[in-house]
Amino acid sequence: MNLPPLRDVIARHGLAAKKSLGQNFLLDLNLTARIARGAGVGPDSVVYEVGPGPGGLTRALLEAGAKVVAVEKDDRCIEALAEVQAVYPGRLEVVPADALKVDEAELLGGAKVRVVANLPYNVSTVLLAKWLTSETWPPFFSSLTLMFQREVADRIAAPPGGKEYGRLSVLSQWRTVPKRLFDIPPSAFVPQPKITSSVVHFSVLAEPVAPAELRDLKTVVDAAFNQRRKMLRSSLKGLGVDTERLLAEAGIEPTLRAEVLSVEQFCALARALNALR
Repeated sequence: MNLPPLRDVIARHGLAAKKSLGQNFLLDLNLTARIARGAGVGPDSVVYEVGPGPGGLTRALLEAGAKVVAVEKDDRCIEALAEVQAVYPGRLEVVPADALKVDEAELLGGAKVRVVANLPYNVSTVLLAKWLTSETWPPFFSSLTLMFQREVADRIAAPPGGKEYGRLSVLSQWRTVPKRLFDIPPSAFVPQPKITSSVVHFSVLAEPVAPAELRDLKTVVDAAFNQRRKMLRSSLKGLGVDTERLLAEAGIEPTLRAEVLSVEQFCALARALNALR
């Protein structure tokens, strides 16, 4: 049994993309297959997919041999995905839920999975932050292969020293190694977004690049980048400790600004904050 073209599925099930859900359906099956390859998906893979929509990427993951657990918030897509389930019996589990509220470790029963998703634009950074700030590390996933707006991908992979480098850069690069794989033009989607998208692969590190308590790291990073134009001796004043001593303990010049600090230096700040509290 062959699956019908995605455009036919969308038309038959009335799956006009909802702006409120940040939906842009990827219909180019060559690109979905490329994403599956970039994620390293094969016959032994268990994949967690968020927002499968009509199932374009889902098909590519299943064709690569994976077992897929897909979380879908839009009830309209469940029926369309049932057609995919019929063609791949026992290999696609569709969970009607909001991915922001899902306990993935519980849902997946402790299996290490690859997260592969064309994330809805309106929740992409929120979901990424949720996964990167897991209290348990290593987390439920062995890798992430995700699609973002290109400007978000720029921020994720940015090195210190530029305007793209910020909170998302530090969180991404502390516990994973993010790598941009390729860009996808607006013409590949229905409806066409106004921006170019980028696929980013995150390899999970067994240990962070430098030790720090997650709470302390988030605190110093947020404070530093909330006033990124200010010198650190000013931007870190709200932390409730002696700022000059904090910076001295971390071995960081007080006249520096947040965007020039490495991930390791932010971790040093986090450790110093922990010691001074």
